[in-house]
Amino acid sequence: MINLEYPFLLLILAPIFYCLYKCKPQIQELIFPHLHLFSMKKQWLKLDLLIKILILTLLVISLASPIYIDKFDPQNRKGIDIVLALDGSGSMNSSGFEKNSRKSRFEIAQSRAQSFIMDRDRDNIGVVIFGDYAFIASPITYEKEIVSEMIGYLNSGMAGQNTAIADGIMMSLRAFKHSKASSKVVILLSDGEHNSGDFSPQEAVQRAKEEGAKIYTIAITSEADNTLLKKIADETGGEFFLAKDSEELQSTYEKIDSLERSSIKSREYLSKEYYYAYPLMLAFAFLLIFLNRELR
Repeated sequence: MINLEYPFLLLILAPIFYCLYKCKPQIQELIFPHLHLFSMKKQWLKLDLLIKILILTLLVISLASPIYIDKFDPQNRKGIDIVLALDGSGSMNSSGFEKNSRKSRFEIAQSRAQSFIMDRDRDNIGVVIFGDYAFIASPITYEKEIVSEMIGYLNSGMAGQNTAIADGIMMSLRAFKHSKASSKVVILLSDGEHNSGDFSPQEAVQRAKEEGAKIYTIAITSEADNTLLKKIADETGGEFFLAKDSEELQSTYEKIDSLERSSIKSREYLSKEYYYAYPLMLAFAFLLIFLNRELR
């Protein structure tokens, strides 16, 4: 909506208009030779007077600062809090996951995750990467472009060469620390077996159940520990998927995209655009017209 940031400044117009009709210049024109430009004449409907009034009005409107406010309240949208937990172990650097492509598994997983993020226009999303250890690559946020861009900076092996699946889950749950959503979902993707980390899968699953987080697991290639990933999904109310190539991975994300929605509470967002320059430019244009008429 369009509003004025300082609407009280419009009150300035009242004494100005009053003075145009009632006030008489008290200082001789020898001191202020152009004071007659603002003097009142009986023929108040003359074009010059109307131009004066228009100029003054536009100047005051410019001072009042017209502003366009785009108010967005995340409390009124529907969505869930999602964490994408990506396997960043050394094996994810292998190629052959996509036909006629030399891209690594991790690069393809990156691309599919970015598409998934941009399609979830009503959700808050964060990213965790795990290898020998796990870390939060992007906290849970509604800024999809930032999360997608952050994923592009990741690479396989940056968290170590091994696969700490349980640590990936625990770090994902940690990312929910400030979440107020009633639905919390972890989408965990891996191509290997749990062989590293500080936590066991049993501990991670138990913590997820306590915090009410649902875990969807995706195994890419037959090298992954499908039994463990399926157990994690089943015990937390999620679902297990096996994606043998990039097309199946895309299909898997599309299936997960049908997740339920729930209310999310977060801070109100305001976007402001200022338009004071427009009435100011109009006032300047009318001033040039007025001066041109006076000089003729």
